[in-house]
Amino acid sequence: MIPSLDAFVAGLPKAELHLHLEGTLESSLRETLAKRNGIAPPEVPPFHDLTSFLVGYYQSMQVLRAEADFYDLAMAYFRKARSQNVAYAEVFFDPQAHTGRGVPFAAVIEGLDRARADAALLGLEARLIMCFLRDLPPDSALQALEQSLPYKDKIIGVGLDSDERDNPPLKFKEVFKRASAEGYRLTMHCDVDQADAVAHIWQCLDDIGVERVDHGVNCLESPALMARLAADRIGLTVCPVSNGWVTDSMKAPELKAMLEAALLATVNSDDPAYFGAYVNENLAAVASEGDLTEEDVVRLARNSFEIAWLDPAERAAYQAQVDRYAAAYGAALDGPVPKRGVSG
Repeated sequence: MIPSLDAFVAGLPKAELHLHLEGTLESSLRETLAKRNGIAPPEVPPFHDLTSFLVGYYQSMQVLRAEADFYDLAMAYFRKARSQNVAYAEVFFDPQAHTGRGVPFAAVIEGLDRARADAALLGLEARLIMCFLRDLPPDSALQALEQSLPYKDKIIGVGLDSDERDNPPLKFKEVFKRASAEGYRLTMHCDVDQADAVAHIWQCLDDIGVERVDHGVNCLESPALMARLAADRIGLTVCPVSNGWVTDSMKAPELKAMLEAALLATVNSDDPAYFGAYVNENLAAVASEGDLTEEDVVRLARNSFEIAWLDPAERAAYQAQVDRYAAAYGAALDGPVPKRGVSG
């Protein structure tokens, strides 16, 4: 048995695939950047759901103004992620939230990409996913897409985030069709417990052709949808701690059910500066609350590389790291994960 849940998770090699770089803006860095840019640090109001969370989220990022700011933001996350044994990360950024207030697209992407390159010096391979804001018109998303084209070598794919209310995936069908034609990989948010959540996941599959669904927990409401996700091997990037902030729970039993249904579910941290938990804390919390087994925890880590946009050789190498770690740690894969601080 493993000595403790936290210790096992801490050393486990893993990928993070659902992480908003703007959501890693810790208060200390926010104050530093505000001072650097000669502005007052934005106040972040309390939140209780997705919509109220987004208010403070967008207010906070007003301090991001220059290439150096985006570099510092991304490097702070990459250092934290590497300290938690994240070996590979595909991370989101929201260019419209910056260009819409006068920040050049080039400042955003050049700062983030420079940090991405420097992350390799830490032993972390990272790639960037450009998200469109779904509560803005499709024309705005198309403009962002066109602005990105000179930087295609720095961006692996596109996603869709922000407020899902009255903003279904279908609204952006043509934008994603164009993005796919340009060679971008495709993913989309289907946030937890939103109106028409199941219908939106179907749209992602049938109308958009995504390779992953971000969040996607409500797929459990439809056996046919679950069967489709399993058959097509569509990845699901679950964010337990953020679920607990914007819905009624972390959805730990739901994550367990997803694994039992052979869905390619993963655990990620979403916006950790706001929810108080990076990926290790998310894994430990949901494993404890959901009574996951050691096999489940290892499967979550293997899944994170399985659904990453890696070539087969890279994927196999990362998954071999997971397997070696589990074997070396002496994990009995059919036993329960000990609770925090409990010796096995």
